[in-house]
Amino acid sequence: MTSIRVASVQFQHVPGDKAYNLERIRHFAGLASANGVKLIAFPEMCVTGYWHVRHLDRAGISALAEPVASGPSVDILRALAREQELVLGVGLIEEGTDGRFYNAYVVCLPDGTVHTHRKLHSFESEHMASGDRYTVFETPLGIRVGVLICWDNNLVENARATALLGADVLMAPHQTGGTNSRSPHAMGRIDPELWRRRAEDPRAIEAEFRGPKGREWLMRWLPARAHDNGMFLLFSNGVGQDDDEVRTGNAMILDPYGRILAETWRAGDDMVVADLDLGLLPLCTGRRWLRGRRPELYGMLAEHRGDELEPRQARFSSEPTAAHHLPPSLTRPT
Repeated sequence: MTSIRVASVQFQHVPGDKAYNLERIRHFAGLASANGVKLIAFPEMCVTGYWHVRHLDRAGISALAEPVASGPSVDILRALAREQELVLGVGLIEEGTDGRFYNAYVVCLPDGTVHTHRKLHSFESEHMASGDRYTVFETPLGIRVGVLICWDNNLVENARATALLGADVLMAPHQTGGTNSRSPHAMGRIDPELWRRRAEDPRAIEAEFRGPKGREWLMRWLPARAHDNGMFLLFSNGVGQDDDEVRTGNAMILDPYGRILAETWRAGDDMVVADLDLGLLPLCTGRRWLRGRRPELYGMLAEHRGDELEPRQARFSSEPTAAHHLPPSLTRPT
């Protein structure tokens, strides 16, 4: 197969309303299948809802969480993937066999197989744990798919590791844009009133989605993850008001040169579709760079500097970062 049709979805979930959220997933899955799509990405935690979770106690999160092996939502998703003959990626809260809760992304294959990625840098709740491994797997489409959830994608090491494990396509589900960032030059809140008035004044909210709180922020780094690592990338995101923040959507599909194949900045539920030319992969820039690496130089990437923080601390800390210093092994004697 030299080309694969894929889709990325943005939709506004209803917090805690699994029935509604699953119905939106069913709607877009059917629409995608009817248009020849073989792989589709939905947003992070879109089955359970996302930002309201930080207000829940352990019992509240437990009420939303499900085991992947036997959970009713995953059963529905597994059946949907089989019915529509799709590779289907969806975010939810997993109840692990270890008794912990995880921000997880399940990818259901048409044959009933389910692959699960646990967010490596989970900060949504003190009652949720972070995953400890990368996720890359074969598909019946003849491609290898990797998954990184939201903040996982911001750390360049994670994208590189996923590429080194052989991913051809990276599914990158998010709930982002319009966040209350502590960096003065990264995103920022969007007035919820603009979202509520989207029907009367779509230009105002879509200007925010296309501006520095949405698309412009993504363009600082997202194409580089695809380009530098030689992977197609499916960016899926929530859209609209999510507790006290407004997600910016911007569903997007990029090729392994970092070029945008399809995107939307519509202020509403939407889906973008693109055909992936697999012939681009063997000679793309990122894959040539992977072969040009010098691993003997990179030991410092796996060493503790001493200022590392847990994901929740790193996400919410207001302290300035420490200055960077070259390790002695990388400095030249004078």
